[in-house]
Amino acid sequence: MRKLLSVTATILIVTSCNTGEGRRTGPADRSATPETASMLAGMHRAAGEGIMFGHQDDLSYGIGWIYPAGESDVKRVTGDYPAVYGMDLGDIEHRSAVNLDSVPFRDMKTFVQQVWERGGVITFSWHVDNPLTGSNSWDISSDRVVASVLPGGEKHEEFRAWLDNLAEFLSSLRDDQGAAIPLIFRPWHEHTGSWFWWGQNLCTTEEFISLWRFTFDYLCGEKNLHNLLFAYSSGGDIDSIGQYLERYPGDDYVDLMGFDYYQMPDAGNSSFRENVSRVLGIVTEAAVAHGKLAALTEAGYEGIPDSSWWTNAFWPAIENHRISYALVWRNAHNRPGHFYAPWPGHASEQDFVTFYDLKETLFQSEVTALSIYKQE
Repeated sequence: MRKLLSVTATILIVTSCNTGEGRRTGPADRSATPETASMLAGMHRAAGEGIMFGHQDDLSYGIGWIYPAGESDVKRVTGDYPAVYGMDLGDIEHRSAVNLDSVPFRDMKTFVQQVWERGGVITFSWHVDNPLTGSNSWDISSDRVVASVLPGGEKHEEFRAWLDNLAEFLSSLRDDQGAAIPLIFRPWHEHTGSWFWWGQNLCTTEEFISLWRFTFDYLCGEKNLHNLLFAYSSGGDIDSIGQYLERYPGDDYVDLMGFDYYQMPDAGNSSFRENVSRVLGIVTEAAVAHGKLAALTEAGYEGIPDSSWWTNAFWPAIENHRISYALVWRNAHNRPGHFYAPWPGHASEQDFVTFYDLKETLFQSEVTALSIYKQE
């Protein structure tokens, strides 16, 4: 291993799901599989000892390549995979062969199994289409969509069928022994903004909470999926704990609290550092109060035009916060300039290696050694 850890695998292999203060931190799903409960417990213990680095679609494609077995832009630069792997389920509701970014679900299933075998962490977002208009997640032409999918709404039965299709795929994600692979599921993300049909100005607080609870209850109850950890993930426009928790569905429906934040081209590094650190302070305080994990669930700087961004902006923004992971967005193979992790030859390549070498940053090699899935 490239660097010494201050925490050992023995410490992380736990069966207790309680904090030192006695607050229950086990899975929101009381019937969660032992593997899922153990992963959550291990992630709680690892948080603060180090921050896991994540990358969206890391195994699917990168700069100049697509789908070759074992490839990764992060690995091409560091020799190591990320610890957290983000994937998106958009279009699974239609039983499509590929997701909204043209990643075959068949390949995604293989990637999940590979990550499980390495001991990594998988997190799924879901850019689900607009069932009322037939358009995509970003269609905000109606403020009746959430109401339409709730019980009694005109699109409720169609929405249930979409959840059935989602559940069918999620239930197929199993290891060689047939055990369900633990997953972080992050639905209805960035709800404090209004660019998705479930956003702040497109539904009431009560409707959003009902949507979340129905999704949880249907998947865990009706469909008997017990390998899911649920992530509540806002936008970055948060000014207070009250605002952050306004649409919180409750401790019995959430395992992880996070938010998404991207550096804009017209904003400097200091703005990114200050705003991410400020919101992380709010989110981690809320997470501690509710016995939940905290994370920076999406982040990045498109194209990474600053060669020292990793050590002068990204790491300073997160280093003083007890969070489980920080995930940057994808490296699109077919959109020039649309990438959020370095690749061989990129200007920030060496700075990313410096970031990788920090003893507090956890990549796949450390997480494999920590064996966070294992039970006593």
